Amino acid sequence: MTAESRILASLKGLATGDAIGKQTENLSCDEITRWYPRGVRGFEGPPGTVIPRYASNRKRQWRFGETTDDTERTIAVARAILRDGDVRHASVGRELLTCKKSVHRGLKSLWEFHEAGDAARVTLDHNGCGAAVRVSPVGILYQPDRLDHIVEGAYQAAISTHGGPLALAAAAAVAAAVSTAIDGADAGEIMRVAQTAAERAEQKRSGSPDTVFARAIEAVQGDLIRLPELDAEGVARLCTPTDPLTIVPLAIALATLMESAESAILLAANVGGDSDSVASVAGSILGARFPASVNEDWYDSVEAVNDHQLMRLGGELAALRS
Repeated sequence: MTAESRILASLKGLATGDAIGKQTENLSCDEITRWYPRGVRGFEGPPGTVIPRYASNRKRQWRFGETTDDTERTIAVARAILRDGDVRHASVGRELLTCKKSVHRGLKSLWEFHEAGDAARVTLDHNGCGAAVRVSPVGILYQPDRLDHIVEGAYQAAISTHGGPLALAAAAAVAAAVSTAIDGADAGEIMRVAQTAAERAEQKRSGSPDTVFARAIEAVQGDLIRLPELDAEGVARLCTPTDPLTIVPLAIALATLMESAESAILLAANVGGDSDSVASVAGSILGARFPASVNEDWYDSVEAVNDHQLMRLGGELAALRS
């Protein structure tokens, strides 16, 4: 299995997770059952048509197969890396300013950045997962033995919009997990490297020896291990992904406890909460771990709806990996 094949599958897993997860974003398990009585089993409508629950959405009528700002901004980070050969926050900022999705007052981290219109802007605020969901290209660029570069690259990719210690820890953890998965590491090593990266990022930002985020990753995984089986109801009962200490930790836990990108994406979609973020991060890591587990039909639908050309981007990023 080549690194390039794992990279391409990682990007496929990210985009399909984003699109599948969007169908249930911010819903509870009960609400998911009302909208999807048989649960989410894939795209629950023809790709390109409006998802019924978004038909009256004033901000955007999201479509089946459409990816969110998570994938849009991942591509922006990738473009900046391809231009510079490394991760520079002002270059990332320039690309992020071209993004259009989810730019509204309800999402302060993105709204403030776009209102400022300054590509070189650095913020110390915001602890959400908006940076973590776009840093897979950082993990693609750097091999896991360059952990300091991964942590710094995640920081550079984050600080235009997210500068809080939990946000930076989450971004470093995701980039490290993706990088380690591309090298074919086992679940234990992926967890170890992700936690180490999170610790370094959080300590650097907060100046405190306490590492809240790394402990959250371990705690969420420990909770899920104790479940008789990983099902949506059980996962939602223990860890509905609604805040910085549950969203990315749940994604990393699923990515290290499961062995299928498709299965993890469906589980995240049926858990609800920030389902597109969990599904995209878990899909990215598991795509790298088990490339054959990515649902190619889903990916074909995603490309048909969005025309991301992720395979071209992935091939170019793969050539830079070192």
